[in-house]
Amino acid sequence: MTQVTQDGQQIIVRVVHPGDLFGFARALRRNDYPGTALTVTESLAMSWPTDAWPQFIDRSPHLAVSALNTIGQRLEEAHTRIREMSTEEVERRVAHTVLRLSQQAGKQADNGVRIDFPITRQDIAEMTGTTLHTVSRILSAWESKGLVEGGRQKLLVRDVKGLQSLADAADR
Repeated sequence: MTQVTQDGQQIIVRVVHPGDLFGFARALRRNDYPGTALTVTESLAMSWPTDAWPQFIDRSPHLAVSALNTIGQRLEEAHTRIREMSTEEVERRVAHTVLRLSQQAGKQADNGVRIDFPITRQDIAEMTGTTLHTVSRILSAWESKGLVEGGRQKLLVRDVKGLQSLADAADR
């Protein structure tokens, strides 16, 4: 899910994984969703008309509970990201983001945890509120230390514990 700032900068506000619910415009008391969904792989999305939301939750309280749980998780994640953006140096923010992606969409591989969807350095920059140049510099340094292995729209976390140490380190 992306948003475009008033000055035209695109930011990634959420990565939606297979099976995730997204686009709760009506649950947010809005007529439209404040973001744009873009796919990075072939995808199938199921949807329903916004004005059908009240009937769905009346007929299926389980849907309402599921939506409420999902919104609560997203709020918690948003609070975490706001705290990181406000208090952490860029390298720690990038480490937290890469670790989150590896936990949410990682697949165990022989030599680490592979982020299981196409991801670019620009994507990581948009998720962490920094520049492509900064993310490239950080990931290149991590590659030379053996923490990650990059490629064209690929990222493999080779040393999860080492990356976690960077994420947890006190600001220098």
